[in-house]
Amino acid sequence: MATTLEAMQAKIKKLQAQADALIAKQSSGVIEKIRELMAKHGLTTADIDAHTAAKTAAKPATSVAKYREPKSGATWSGHGRAPQWIAAAKNRDKYLVDVGAAAVKPVPAKAAKSVGAYVRGPQPAMYQDPKSGATWSGRGRAPTWLANVKDRSKFLIAGGAEATAATAAGAVSKAKTAVKKASKSVGATAGTGQRKGPQPALYRDPKSGATWSGRGRAPAWLAGAKDRSNYLIG
Repeated sequence: MATTLEAMQAKIKKLQAQADALIAKQSSGVIEKIRELMAKHGLTTADIDAHTAAKTAAKPATSVAKYREPKSGATWSGHGRAPQWIAAAKNRDKYLVDVGAAAVKPVPAKAAKSVGAYVRGPQPAMYQDPKSGATWSGRGRAPTWLANVKDRSKFLIAGGAEATAATAAGAVSKAKTAVKKASKSVGATAGTGQRKGPQPALYRDPKSGATWSGRGRAPAWLAGAKDRSNYLIG
């Protein structure tokens, strides 16, 4: 029986339909697996699109040279394993490509901790006993010849500037204290006003025994006195 063209085309069409059905069945299985994986990891189609876009837009970053070897001209970005010409260098600043970057240097941790810390080792003499010649650095427990002295500036070795500075500092401190006390006293007086009633005697006439509180008009025996301190009771 001769095979006609129409019969062959029909057979091809039938086989194509079977192939399409098989592909659809296989694709359905693959899609189902993908769906299960996405559900398991909490992914959506938006996540896939974003990942694809980011991967497409990503470009290899060009490393900027931070260090250069002056002899060979070789450079290093500062990332990854250091090359041999700089690996053993204690101070890498001299290899910096931009000299300005080396101008600002971070303070080492050890140096930062040591700022303001106690300096170990022998200290220079700061005080000296004029009689025995004994000296003291000002650290630790004061020696007996200086321990009970109120004004230690007299024993300073550099007695000129340092002693003057110490004395001036003490005078300024006393002046500030006096001003504060006077301010408090004035404020208290201004707030409370003049005390009423009989006042305690402040002055006394040694001849007659008459007294005066210091308030109001001075009595005749005190009015003409140039120095009233001579009549003070206390």
